Amino acid sequence: MRGQVRIAVLPILFSSLLLALAAGGTRSQPARPSAVVYEAFAIRCGVLSDRRVADLVKGADPSRRMDIAAMMWLLKGSNGRVVLVDSGFHQAKFMEQRRVRDFVSPDPAVARAGVTPDAVTEIVLTHMHWDHADGLDLFPNAHVWVQKEEFAYYTGEAWQAKDTHSGIDADNVLQVVQLNTQGRLTLIAGGSQEPIPGIRCYLGGRHTHASQFLVVNAKAGTIVLASDNVALYENLDKHAPITPSLDSSSNPAAQDRMRGFASSLRLIVPGHDPAVFTRFPEIAPGVVRIE
Repeated sequence: MRGQVRIAVLPILFSSLLLALAAGGTRSQPARPSAVVYEAFAIRCGVLSDRRVADLVKGADPSRRMDIAAMMWLLKGSNGRVVLVDSGFHQAKFMEQRRVRDFVSPDPAVARAGVTPDAVTEIVLTHMHWDHADGLDLFPNAHVWVQKEEFAYYTGEAWQAKDTHSGIDADNVLQVVQLNTQGRLTLIAGGSQEPIPGIRCYLGGRHTHASQFLVVNAKAGTIVLASDNVALYENLDKHAPITPSLDSSSNPAAQDRMRGFASSLRLIVPGHDPAVFTRFPEIAPGVVRIE
């Protein structure tokens, strides 16, 4: 009896196999989409002259001075997205006030990296200081991302007193409000968020009310764009807090998180160190590939 059952089942199994082959073979699991990876670049917009190192690195010799770089970062994604991290500055009023030299407006600066301004799909603001948020109007098709608490504070409470919005420009505040009314701004709700595939945002060392740094899945490995949460390589080398901070005690912990994320210490990129443009290979004047 058992032998008869086996014999009866065999034609059914054979027929099923023939049907599968006729349909194109055996069924496989759908392939997972590959992770988005980015080519990463640092782009210099200008030089901020004769700055006190002690204003960047807590505990540094007050007599030391240096020229620092004003920069943005460009991320070209394997998914076709073109993400600008911070937008630089271009208003004439900043040039003399801030002792800027070798200035290149953010739009032609980005073009040096092979990207037209209208091709930028997103801008992620690490914070709302003038040298990071003033160039938003130069990228007409970009959707803008900023931390929710950063936006709420600098469009509201910060202006209720005279000493709580240092480095924030009123024109830039009005612009982000306008972008919000146009549906071109999204608020990031705290740290450990991935607003754009392959790019994660984490709260930094309170350089501003809710400044953030970015962790990027890049061809070179995992890159950390520290922005002003690490001003100079010296902050990392000495594990020294940044000086302009609302809570300097929080900055070393933020640095430790960055070290844990980055594939190597080399891939933690500070916000203003001119050495960024000598440590990485130059692809155009004022543009280096982070690798």
